Amino acid sequence: MGNGLSDQTPILSSLPSFQSFHIVILGLDSAGKTTVLYRLQFNEFVNTVPTKGFNTEKIKVTLGNSKTVTFHFWDVGGQEKLRPLWKSYTRCTDGIVFVVDSVDVERMEEAKTELHKITRISENQGVPVLIVANKQDLRNSLSLSEIEKMLAMSELSSSTPWHLQPTCAIIGDGLKEGLEKLHDMIIKRRKMLRQQKKKR
Repeated sequence: MGNGLSDQTPILSSLPSFQSFHIVILGLDSAGKTTVLYRLQFNEFVNTVPTKGFNTEKIKVTLGNSKTVTFHFWDVGGQEKLRPLWKSYTRCTDGIVFVVDSVDVERMEEAKTELHKITRISENQGVPVLIVANKQDLRNSLSLSEIEKMLAMSELSSSTPWHLQPTCAIIGDGLKEGLEKLHDMIIKRRKMLRQQKKKR
């Protein structure tokens, strides 16, 4: 699911292999942000505690075409008192991973508010967003269409490319596929920005 900008063919051949992408992982507390980070880092489940500040890891990920890409992830705490700091971490970011708990229906409105707030900041206009619908393995998890509606994804700016990815961070299901979509959106945005610069 996405806004159509993420459905075209990837443009990976133009990417230098040494390039690193700055990615911020955001979401409410207990959504599974740190579990996502360490599943990607160690390819195994790591028991985590609530993040009081941030965790950062540089992780090499092999994408579908066997190309290895380095992502520099910043996993920022999701407690209410830490959320005003999010905008400091998103400055000059290549992409945002926004993790939601697919079971936590009561807090979906709060997640929507925070998602829309961070994507409306002027520096984040046009920054690709991967929404990770975590905990999809649980029986009472919301469907993707329910999450898309509850997060009001259609109300995001038309300049913000996004993709909604079902995942289970504990076992890693869906994470690599989501990163591939995010990578594609980042490359498309960079290409578009380069073309705009040439026109000036």
